[in-house]
Amino acid sequence: MRTLEEKKLINEAIYNDRLVDITTTGRKTGKKYRKEVRLRHVEGTVYLTNNPGPRDWAANLYTIPNFLYHFKESAEIEVMAVAVPIKEDEQKRKILTILLSKEDALDQLEARVAGSNLFRIDFPDQ
Repeated sequence: MRTLEEKKLINEAIYNDRLVDITTTGRKTGKKYRKEVRLRHVEGTVYLTNNPGPRDWAANLYTIPNFLYHFKESAEIEVMAVAVPIKEDEQKRKILTILLSKEDALDQLEARVAGSNLFRIDFPDQ
């Protein structure tokens, strides 16, 4: 179980950091793969998404949703995480509208809804 101080550091990192690493498990090999991704959140709920097109990390998360989330900017701390796929277009559109508006990238919305992966990230030990 996390200490109060660790929980505070994680919460601050969610709101302040821009980049994190994720370590997924290969769906075919079982090997661990570490990848830098952009930290995105809506009111403290963390999401993973990508530009349109297939991604190995996403394919791994669809098969093996448990992974390791590495905060590395304001705090260096690793957290077990679970990726929950969001596949329904209207739900994706709602979340991506918020995320893309923060990045001044709303012109990408329909392409992202149609061709991007979107996961809500849960932290069960939090």
